[in-house]
Amino acid sequence: MKFSNLSLQLESSVTLEITAKAKKMRDEGLDVVSFGAGEPDFNTPDNIIEAAIKAMKKGLTKYTPASGIVQLKEAISKKLYNDNGLQYSTSQIIVSTGAKQCLSNLFQAIINPGDEVIVPSPYWISYPELIKLYGGKPVFVSVAEKCDFKYGIEDLERVVTENTKAILVNSPNNPTGAVYGKEELEQIAKFAEKYDLLIISDEIYEKLIYDNEKHVSIASLSKDAYHRTIIVNGLSKTYSMTGWRVGYAAGPEKLIKIMSNIQSHTTSNPTSICQYAALEALEGPQDKIQYMIKQFEIRRNYMVDKINSINHISCINPQGAFYVMVNISNLLNRKMGDLLIKDSFTLSQLLLEKQLVAVIPGEAFGVGNYIRLSYATSLENIEKGLARIEKFICDLT
Repeated sequence: MKFSNLSLQLESSVTLEITAKAKKMRDEGLDVVSFGAGEPDFNTPDNIIEAAIKAMKKGLTKYTPASGIVQLKEAISKKLYNDNGLQYSTSQIIVSTGAKQCLSNLFQAIINPGDEVIVPSPYWISYPELIKLYGGKPVFVSVAEKCDFKYGIEDLERVVTENTKAILVNSPNNPTGAVYGKEELEQIAKFAEKYDLLIISDEIYEKLIYDNEKHVSIASLSKDAYHRTIIVNGLSKTYSMTGWRVGYAAGPEKLIKIMSNIQSHTTSNPTSICQYAALEALEGPQDKIQYMIKQFEIRRNYMVDKINSINHISCINPQGAFYVMVNISNLLNRKMGDLLIKDSFTLSQLLLEKQLVAVIPGEAFGVGNYIRLSYATSLENIEKGLARIEKFICDLT
């Protein structure tokens, strides 16, 4: 049987594989500390859970409009206005089965064979795979640690071509935790206007920002930026609802209509029960968010300080999300016994095997001299896991 050439290009998700492997080892009785999780370790707030139960009891378990119930779209519209200063009608909003489906719908809607999308590297694993799936070409721009892992306009100018269709902005960023300020986003918006590019703004970690920094949506910066930006967001991170799978996008009405048509012929509507839970999340009490942010900030501070106290590794202080990119350049080409650490994959495998610590290798994000650690786990686990990593480094020759 001959399979689709495009589908054969896709790589599996390393983060999901490692997280699953760590879970399996724990289920077998091993004391594994996992820094792989891309989800909050807090449970979904009770009021959201109760809203789902209430929806089921009321019989709200049937099909909904393919692009989401109007009540939820209205709540999203209100949220975008109150939080971001943006006005979107319900016809400019689509609700999907997670922010990832929004991105999939979007790339399917805009890409023709050979179209290019500018992507920062390090990047979230699914960006290049989704672009390739629909015949596009991800064009990577290296965002250096010394520049806080953010785009440089000079670098963007070097990669833009007549085939460039869009530029992707992810702030706060996965995997680096970088948060773009207003002036930095204004430069990107002007660049997009200069070359008539669509701006894809992934804002899924919007609320998870520390050190009194503020989230700025690039769509809010000018009339032009508003009309060329599509915002992708969701409930997964902010409300600890990763398994509920509710995401949304807001942007030009014509583009949202195409995305809605695609969705109507693939998954149809997001789960009805989860939509009513999401409605409660947006309209109900918001106090649990601040508690979660405070806990993440405490964990981040400990992790960053500890990493920078360990010989041969280092990291910068991320301003958002719940990840730290650890620079392991000084560990490459060292040995654990007879085994040479030639890349971050090898290091990650050895850490799991020798010290029962799961981390994500940088190659998964397009960079070989880093590993990603998530602090979406308890402070006790962070302390234990980092102590094991320190011991592992001390045992290298």
